Amino acid sequence: MKSTPADGHVLGTLYPEVVGNHCFGCGPGNRYGLRLRFTADEEARTVACRVRVPRRFEGPPGHVHGGIIATLLDEAMGKVNKLYGLVALTRRMEIDYQRPVPLGVPLLISGRAADVPSDGRKHFRIGEIRNEAGELLAASTGLFIEIDPEAMFARHIASRASTAKP
Repeated sequence: MKSTPADGHVLGTLYPEVVGNHCFGCGPGNRYGLRLRFTADEEARTVACRVRVPRRFEGPPGHVHGGIIATLLDEAMGKVNKLYGLVALTRRMEIDYQRPVPLGVPLLISGRAADVPSDGRKHFRIGEIRNEAGELLAASTGLFIEIDPEAMFARHIASRASTAKP
């Protein structure tokens, strides 16, 4: 079943009641994660998240670790799939680290579909990180492959459901 969230709708996960959401990027169930909360603009077909990255994710002194920057961009691109009612996993992504990303300051992470048309199960996405002044700090492009989550995660979901407390 494909559905599109309403404007400004916070994007969640498909099976929170069964498996929870322990995603490092957006999962409220992961106390060590980033706990990103993206909102969707259905008309513009974009997603966005405002965040201040805490010091525990430091790489170079005073700046965000490159792996965390990659995670922020991957999350933004991945959330775009929900605008199209898709569940798709990252196949490949390329990152352009344009400027160091500072810790503890307001950042805008955004995602949108690329101008390349989807090809079957292949979907192309773009992610960006900007500072409050609108300066581009990092950008990414990604290829996402659409999956059938019930088939791919059936064993995991069944295992979680059988051990869930009533």
